[in-house]
Amino acid sequence: MPLTVQDAKIVVGMNERGDAEHDIAAWFGESQAKIVEVIDGISHGALAAANDDELHPVGAPGPKALRLRSDVLRALDALDGDDLAKAKAVLREGLATFNAHDAK
Repeated sequence: MPLTVQDAKIVVGMNERGDAEHDIAAWFGESQAKIVEVIDGISHGALAAANDDELHPVGAPGPKALRLRSDVLRALDALDGDDLAKAKAVLREGLATFNAHDAK
C-alpha cells in the first residue's frame, strides 16, 4: 500500500529524530529506497515532520511485536484464570514497553 501524506510526515519526523532508515522502513513495510525517496522529497515533495507524539517508537518493530505478543499471551492466561486485574496490568506494561524507545 502506498505511503499516505501523513505516513510520509511520520517518516520525515523519524528521520529528523535520527532513526535508522531500515527501522523506519520496517515500521511501514517498505524498502529503504522508498523511505529515502520520502526523506529526499522525491515521492511526496517537501513535507514538515509529524509531531513527536505521532512518531513510532525508536527501534525496529519486530522485537517489539514479539515482546508484545508474549505479553498478550500472558494476559490471556490471566483471563483464563479470571484474574482481570493481572491481565490489565500485563497489557498496560506490555504497551508501555512497546512504546518505549529502544537504544539507537
